Amino acid sequence: MPRRERRLADLIRGRAAAGTASLFSHGAYPLARTLDYPGDPGLFGPGSMTWPVAGDTAVFVGGIRALLVQAAHPEVAAGVAQHSRYREDPLGRLTRTAAYVTATSFGAMPEVRRAVAVVRGRHRPVAGRSDRGLPYDASDPALSAWVHNTLTDSFLTAYRVYGAQPCPPADADRYVREQARAGELLGASPLPATAAALSAWVADHPGLAPSPASAQAISFLCRPPLPPAIRAAYRVLLRAAVATLPSRIREIVGLPSRPGDLTAGRIAVTALRWALGSSPDWQLALARAGSAPPPQARFRRPLP
Repeated sequence: MPRRERRLADLIRGRAAAGTASLFSHGAYPLARTLDYPGDPGLFGPGSMTWPVAGDTAVFVGGIRALLVQAAHPEVAAGVAQHSRYREDPLGRLTRTAAYVTATSFGAMPEVRRAVAVVRGRHRPVAGRSDRGLPYDASDPALSAWVHNTLTDSFLTAYRVYGAQPCPPADADRYVREQARAGELLGASPLPATAAALSAWVADHPGLAPSPASAQAISFLCRPPLPPAIRAAYRVLLRAAVATLPSRIREIVGLPSRPGDLTAGRIAVTALRWALGSSPDWQLALARAGSAPPPQARFRRPLP
């Protein structure tokens, strides 16, 4: 590549990395001390499916999709609306959620246990009644399962649709079984054991319905207060997430799919992969575990 084009490519990648980092910098980095645990493979380890799934840029679509799907449950949506400051501090909540995913996916076991303890502690006081008058308790294994399973299903779906590598059924099932271990730490139940069972459990869940709290969450997700430079890319990723929703859930949250959203999503995720490479959290976990990077991983960002 000529020097001028290389400089331009470096500039674009640097700005993309800086913009992405700014979204997740509103809290402590969860792997700050991970190298204090040399040789610890964490909950999943270098040979897992979790590391390539969580380390790919398709995870950005998966995270948006998970929030859309979670909002379809009136009791979960009510808990978020009544006990969260996501409208006043959206990037803080985003950072905390990302920190949990990062720690449980890539952290050493002490970091995994701390992240799970923090989440369980935050869930303990979250209780009340939804807009349809039903009680909810965030520590309820069934509600924990909805949040956990929809996150697993969304990350996997995004990876299978937009990921860097094909994900055949056996690998998808392996990912679901790995994530069930994280769900068990949270006390979630039930935890489907295959990708097909998980997808059906989410799509056919009997507790889903439209609600005012859900409508508020969806409205916020469609128009979050993002910097102008990031807003346009976010809209493409949002539409890419909507395109992968089960039709029933699309109807509940009121977001129809549009022609071209899948294609635009693939282009956007590929561009992000070119600009950002694989997650530096994955690279850091590989260094801690004493493993060489897999051949398909290209780490463009410096270690945190």
